[in-house]
Amino acid sequence: MNPPFLKSLQIGLDAPLRELVACIDRSGRMSIAILAEEDGRLINVITDGDVRRGLLAGLTLDSPTRDLLPIKKSMPNPEAITAPAGTNPAKLLRLMQARHIRQVPLLNAERRVVEIVSLSDLLPQPPQDLSAVIMAGGFGTRLRPMTDDLPKPMLPVGGRPVLEWMVDLLRAAGIYRVKVTTHYLPEKIMDHFGNGSAFGMEMEYVNEDEPLGTGGALGLIDGSGGPLLVINGDVVTKVDFRRMLDFHLENEADMTVAVNLRQMEVPFGVVECDGPRIKALQEKPRLPMLVNAGIYLLQPSVQAYIPRGGERFNMTDLIQWLLDAGRSVVGFPIREYWADIGQHDAYTRAQEDHARDGAP
Repeated sequence: MNPPFLKSLQIGLDAPLRELVACIDRSGRMSIAILAEEDGRLINVITDGDVRRGLLAGLTLDSPTRDLLPIKKSMPNPEAITAPAGTNPAKLLRLMQARHIRQVPLLNAERRVVEIVSLSDLLPQPPQDLSAVIMAGGFGTRLRPMTDDLPKPMLPVGGRPVLEWMVDLLRAAGIYRVKVTTHYLPEKIMDHFGNGSAFGMEMEYVNEDEPLGTGGALGLIDGSGGPLLVINGDVVTKVDFRRMLDFHLENEADMTVAVNLRQMEVPFGVVECDGPRIKALQEKPRLPMLVNAGIYLLQPSVQAYIPRGGERFNMTDLIQWLLDAGRSVVGFPIREYWADIGQHDAYTRAQEDHARDGAP
């Protein structure tokens, strides 16, 4: 690991989270940044999961990185787990396994990072078995007349169907097996993708004889094996599904729901009262809200809560049933690009985003 690369992963306490995110993205699969003093001495190590937990706690990408540290104190490893430079690999492996971490910075006598050793360097492991289901059976009623002859996931963005962008994203994450649930104009999807081999994928189709809601088709699918990634077919995004899986496993979740931060403007002056007395007045405030982003990770045990055989059923029902049963459902905040093209204005914005930024 060369010094310029290590330097590119360093960030200071006052840098905004968006710069910290850029460091983490440069680190690739390590998914970490080095929080350091101006002279390079280590303060802490920040992971992608730390950033997302900060966003759930109310931070924004403009918040200073130092604001993450109080949140990190409640995590299993609030301080950086490090080792001296030259530590032998067997000892590093034992340290990672004991502390449930995937990388260890090696420090010199001045507490500067001189190398980062990852678990995959010491113990190469096959990727977690992960398959995907894309829910593509909707009518796209709100997008008519564009969907009169084309299912919503096949609408073009940047000259390619939305569903094709999603297939590319899955393949980039190392996910090569995908089932597509269909109902409305299924032949348009099947004719385009076939068995998926032309796209480097293994694709199968599960047809809903009757519309089964946002999750009913899962009752027609064998959910045994590893975690199952479920995605709405009208989502355009750049979410890193492997990082979502890491977050899911770190939090020992039964179900992880991707959430997106939205600012909702109240079109009135909002009055705060204490009894009959007015305490404060906000004119048309913008309120932050986390919205369901239509991307889910399910453990195999969750299949027991899904009606079998094609009963109408929504993903929101599944979330509530799991909560009622005391199962662990966690939110994974999206910091990457995300759009839902389910309405005309949203579809237009996604096209404009692609023309301007190349998104998705």
